[in-house]
Parts: sequence; C-alpha cells; structure tokens
Amino acid sequence: MARNGTGPAGPQPLGVAVTPTGDAAVDAQLRRLADADHLAASGHLEVYEDVHRGLRDALAALDRRPGPAGPSGAAPSPQPSATYDNRS
Repeated sequence: MARNGTGPAGPQPLGVAVTPTGDAAVDAQLRRLADADHLAASGHLEVYEDVHRGLRDALAALDRRPGPAGPSGAAPSPQPSATYDNRS
C-alpha cells in the first residue's frame, strides 16, 4: 500500500551502495543494477540476466589478456613422463 494509504506502492529503490571495483567493465555492470530499482519485480530478471552476462564477459576477458612474462632464464615446466611408477 502507498504511504498515503490510497493504493499499491510503486517500485522503491533499495538504496544499496555500490563500491567501485576499479575495473570499468565491472563497474558499468554494477551501475546497471540500479535500473532494477525503477522497475516492477517482473522487470528485474531482464536486468539481472543482462548484468550477469556482462560480468561473465568481463571475467572471460581476463583470460584473453596476455599475462606477465615469466622470469628470463627460468627452467621450462617439467613434462610428465610417459611412464609413471607410483609404487611406495
């Protein structure tokens, strides 16, 4: 019921504070969550799915970034041998 008692209340913002992460793509998705504050509950799913997709894409992008080069002169990773003896 609305505060004046005349009918149902419309969507009300939750007022949840979002702390910036420093990653522009992630921060944009977190800001997008505020769009749900102005929608009826039936519209929340679309926003949440969109944000989830954006966060998943941002995470996948981390895997595509080149990592730091290993130390120079580092020994190569050992290769598993063709035979493995696990006798104790």
